[in-house]
Amino acid sequence: MKPSKAAALKYDPSQNNAPKILASGKGRIAEAIIAKAKEYDIPLFANEALVESLVGLEVDSEIPQELYQAVVEVFVWLAKAEREMTV
Repeated sequence: MKPSKAAALKYDPSQNNAPKILASGKGRIAEAIIAKAKEYDIPLFANEALVESLVGLEVDSEIPQELYQAVVEVFVWLAKAEREMTV
């Protein structure tokens, strides 16, 4: 089953106070976001409730404070996944 929604986040602690929305969308846009992540071997994290909250946000906007905990969990998971890929 193809995902109907997707979001990509970026975080640069030297420039951002909070993670920002890099891309988000539904349908073909979601498919393109996922394809680009796969192209660059970026691990994919699936959480329907979180993506639902992120898709409605403006690209390049910071995530709202109420999503910090959920997004931190994603970045912790990503860091672990990246370490495992390099082992």
